[in-house]
Amino acid sequence: MKIEKKEREFANDLIEFIYKSPTAFHCIETCRNMLDEKGFERLHIAGKWDVKKGGKYYVEKNSSAIIAFTVNSENIEEEGFGIIGSHSDFPAIKIKPSPEMVQSEGYFKLNTEIYGGPILNTWMDRPLAVAGRVVTKGKSPLRPEETLINIKRPVAVIPNLAIHMNREVNKGIELNRQIDMIPLVSTVGKQFKKEGFIKNLIADELEIDIESIIDFELYFYEYEKGMLCGLDGEFISAPRLDNISMVHASLNALLASRADRGVSIVCVFDNEEVGSSTKQGADSPMLRNVMERICIGLGKDRDGFFRGMYNSFMISADLAHAVHPNKPEKSDPTSRPVVNGGPAIKLSANQSYTTDGLSASIYESICEGEKIPCQRFLNRSDERGGSTIGPISSTHLDIQSVDVGSPVLAMHSARELGGVKDHSMIYRSFLKFFEL
Repeated sequence: MKIEKKEREFANDLIEFIYKSPTAFHCIETCRNMLDEKGFERLHIAGKWDVKKGGKYYVEKNSSAIIAFTVNSENIEEEGFGIIGSHSDFPAIKIKPSPEMVQSEGYFKLNTEIYGGPILNTWMDRPLAVAGRVVTKGKSPLRPEETLINIKRPVAVIPNLAIHMNREVNKGIELNRQIDMIPLVSTVGKQFKKEGFIKNLIADELEIDIESIIDFELYFYEYEKGMLCGLDGEFISAPRLDNISMVHASLNALLASRADRGVSIVCVFDNEEVGSSTKQGADSPMLRNVMERICIGLGKDRDGFFRGMYNSFMISADLAHAVHPNKPEKSDPTSRPVVNGGPAIKLSANQSYTTDGLSASIYESICEGEKIPCQRFLNRSDERGGSTIGPISSTHLDIQSVDVGSPVLAMHSARELGGVKDHSMIYRSFLKFFEL
C-alpha cells in the first residue's frame, strides 16, 4: 500500500502526541501546549468569561478534560455549534495508596488496581514507566497545588509465570488482578525500608520536599514508544490509540480550520473507560454549561442558547473494531471495516451509538465531498459490543449526533494497531466538518 509523505508525517506526529500523553493529565497538558502555541486564550471554569467573535478559547476540568472552541460568528441561533467529542483516558494500571510490598524472597513490588478494561496479558513482560499527577500543599487547604510527573524510564515489569511452571498457559489462563498484575520494581536487602518509598521517589523526581506531598494519582504505562510498521509502513503500532488518536485528529482539525460559521468545539472528556459518570466525564453537564456560557458571553438570552443548540451537530469520535485477519468470524457478516479502509460510522439498534439514518447521511456526505471512503461498523447480533461518549452526552445534549472512528485491531491491548491512511482520512473529515 502506497503511503503519501503527508500521511506518514501526520501518523508520526500522532506517535509523538501519544508519547507525550502517558496519562489523561498529560494528554490534556499536550493539548494545552498546542492551543497556547496557536494563540488560544485560557478561560477558568470559575472565572468571568469575556467571549467575542473571532476569539479562540479553551477551558479545563480536573486537568484531565478540556474544551477548546473558536467563535466564528455571532449568529449562533441559526448556525449553531459544530462539536467533535472524544476522551482522554484509556485502560491502565493504577498505583494504590501506600502501595509498597516486600516479599521474604527480597522482591519489592507496588500494589495496583486496574482502570477500565485492558487486555491484561498484553501488559506482561513489558518494561513499564510511571506517570501521573502529584498534589502538594498550597496556600490554603482548599487550594492545593498539582504537578504532573513522568518517570520516563523502565522502572517495573510484570513477569509471566514460566511455561515449565504452567504447562497449560497456551490453552489460556485467567489472570487474577490482585495477584498476577502486581509490577515488580526491584530486589532489595533486609535493611530496605519500604515505608514512604513511593513518596520519596516522587520527591526525588520533582525535587520537592517530601512533607509537601499530600496525595498522588500514578499509573504505569508501556515505556516503549509507538512506531510505524508493516511492509510499507502502513500500520501504526502504539499504546493508547484508543482514544488519543481521536483527540489528536480533532484538535488538529480545529487548529487548521478556517470556519466562518457558528462556534467550533473540540471536547475531550475523561473517564469514558469507566462509565463517564464524573464531573469531567461525558455524563456531566460540562459541555452543555460551556455552550450556554458562550451564548451568555455573546449577549444571547436562554432562548437564543436553545435555538443554537438545536441547530448544532456533534461527532462522537471513538475508535471502531476492524475485521481481525485471524478471527474474521468475530465480525458482522456484512458490515466489516478494514484498517486503512476509511473512517467507520458506528451503528447499533440498541442505541449503544447515537448514529441514526439522518446523522449517518450527514457524515457520509462530508466524506463523499472529500473523496474519503466511508465504512460501517456494527457488532454481530449475538455479541454485546461497547459504547461511547455519544449516547451518554445525548442525555445532557439532545442534538443530532453521529458516532464514528478509525478501525483498529487489538483495541484495549497495551499496544494497539491502526492505519496510517485512516488517521489522515478521519482528520480530513473533521476539518471539512468544521468548515461547512
